[in-house]
Amino acid sequence: MWYVYVLQSIKNQGWFYKGSTNDLKRRFEEHNNKEVQSTKSYVPFRLVYYEAYLTEKSARLRESSIKKSGSVWKPLMDRIKNSLE
Repeated sequence: MWYVYVLQSIKNQGWFYKGSTNDLKRRFEEHNNKEVQSTKSYVPFRLVYYEAYLTEKSARLRESSIKKSGSVWKPLMDRIKNSLE
């Protein structure tokens, strides 16, 4: 199983990270243990969203579309923010 996930910084709650992995628990721990260069200054994190995919290719395509397209990211972000209220 592959996952596309969104993390929210607890330190800076307006900062979100989007990624993909085949081991969500391990990757979440790596982020919170400051093992990921691009996110270590925003630790700690909470997992606010994830989607599961059967293949790496599908997950990577979804991750790419979320990162590159505001028309994909904005509705997803609205859903996430509404669920956090």
